[in-house]
Amino acid sequence: MTGAGDTYQEGVVGNGYSAGPGWVVAARGELDQDTLGPLEEALASAADKHRLVVLDASSITFGDSSFLNLLLRLHHATGLRIAAPGEQLRRLFALTGADTVLSVHPSVEEALGA
Repeated sequence: MTGAGDTYQEGVVGNGYSAGPGWVVAARGELDQDTLGPLEEALASAADKHRLVVLDASSITFGDSSFLNLLLRLHHATGLRIAAPGEQLRRLFALTGADTVLSVHPSVEEALGA
């Protein structure tokens, strides 16, 4: 089955794939207002088709306030879960209080099973 996100193979978004009860979107690199477009498209497309969307954040090296805003908007629109964020993202979530709102998990597998 073809699903959301599988056309995003270059840049900040990797291949999306179906996993368990949801859809996983993998992102990488630095995410700010200049690079966020493809990820926003992939996540929105996945959210339109799946009740549960997991963002594999393990390869994201930087996220700014526009990235955080995108996550918060999608969190309210769908069952968004964040998997394996690195130290910079965990710090961003903690400093802004987003870690009390977003569903953050240590791995994709745990995010899918939560």
